[in-house]
Amino acid sequence: MKKILFVASEAVPFIKTGGLADVVGSLPKCFDKRYYDVRIMIPKYLCIKQEWRDKLTYVDHFYMDYLGESRYVGILTYVLDGITYYFIDNESYFNGPKPYGDWLYDLEKFSFFCNAALSALPVIGFQPDVVHCHDWQTGLIPVYLKDRFRGGEFFRNMKSVITIHNLKFQGVWDVKTIQRLTGLSDYYFAPDKLEAYKDGNLLKGGIVFADAITTVSDTYAEEIKMPFYGEGLDGLMRARSNSLRGIVNGIDYQEFNPATDPLIAQNYDARTFRKEKIKNKRALQAELGLEQDDRKMMIGIVSRLTDQKGLDLIQCVMDDICSDNIQLVVLGTGEERYENMFRYYDWKYHGKVSANIYYSEAVSHKIYAACDAFLMPSLFEPCGLSQLMALRYGTVPIVRETGGLKDTVQPYNEFEGTGTGFSFANYNAHEMLGTIRYAEHIYYDKKREWNKIIDRAMAKDYSWNASALKYQELYDWLIGY
Repeated sequence: MKKILFVASEAVPFIKTGGLADVVGSLPKCFDKRYYDVRIMIPKYLCIKQEWRDKLTYVDHFYMDYLGESRYVGILTYVLDGITYYFIDNESYFNGPKPYGDWLYDLEKFSFFCNAALSALPVIGFQPDVVHCHDWQTGLIPVYLKDRFRGGEFFRNMKSVITIHNLKFQGVWDVKTIQRLTGLSDYYFAPDKLEAYKDGNLLKGGIVFADAITTVSDTYAEEIKMPFYGEGLDGLMRARSNSLRGIVNGIDYQEFNPATDPLIAQNYDARTFRKEKIKNKRALQAELGLEQDDRKMMIGIVSRLTDQKGLDLIQCVMDDICSDNIQLVVLGTGEERYENMFRYYDWKYHGKVSANIYYSEAVSHKIYAACDAFLMPSLFEPCGLSQLMALRYGTVPIVRETGGLKDTVQPYNEFEGTGTGFSFANYNAHEMLGTIRYAEHIYYDKKREWNKIIDRAMAKDYSWNASALKYQELYDWLIGY
């Protein structure tokens, strides 16, 4: 039995701020349980809902020396869907209304967490073959495995993998502070280790010392070797390219299933969508106060409202988009200027544009089910989950060809009758507008072709099963099977 431990800062259903939590919570369920014992370790935040916190059972606790003080480390556990979760408890670090807040304090608490996670393993008697770390919050674990935890018998053969979900976030502060928080010697603060541009960088440490590196799509794995996408680490990504592989994320096909989804007005599947999908559009038009019109093409956006998501392109041509015969439904929160932009267009084109500046899981499902097309013009997108959900719900994605969007959405080709969506290559507002209008043309003038695009989209399999097989290969290669 091969033993794998996922260590991360969040995991569904306990705590979620982004796609990272979906990956950590969903992927372990898909491994072949006859050969892989996969467990998960996350912090026990006070902001985890009470109903979950009440279910956790106490395992043990110990005291650990950190920053010159003896600190309490509690270990709790819970088994969900056959997967064992461990929670590292320290109320002074993991209190607060959100998992992240103050950058400097986050660096301290996740340095503590990396120490505590490894120190807890002998206490719970779980000796993983591979520790699978996620993003900068766990970047110190590969470093510690080669440093202070290297001597003991228990840790000797442990391998580490780090998955980069978004290279933009790296855990950076001045060298003196990072050195104090990590307790690492001067040896580690050189440009070929944890130092980057005169600062200390936790993610860089993880990338340098991990036995293997993955990122969440093939294209993103290539892109981050280039300066534009490399966030200052492109040289390191090129140097470690032999250890780097892209494995595209999946989505939970139980949770995102239009045939059984309890959150949508009318269930449908690949056979019945031509008749039944439209009922979701009617329900959403009524709910959001949009003009009731079956024939109007409805475009959805479910997104964090930030620059990364290509919203400046939308801002540039918003009046052009709204002058077309479409409806636009937006859901999400983020930068104030984009929140206000969508509110303004909701006021200006009321009945045509609906800006929902909040986040709701239920409303997101309704949008995936109701819309005809889904717009995602990201500047960069390591993997992206929204386009996978859109494909699953037969909502045709319109995307920019970057990262995971390029890997998962095949552009429509009217001459060959292939493709599962529409895409454009350059980060250019009018190129995006042209692609949206091409999609409108197919939707209005070639309805049979449009429905065939949906047929192909709904036939795609982006469940976690395919990704899990690739991770299994990676673990086997690391362990030396």
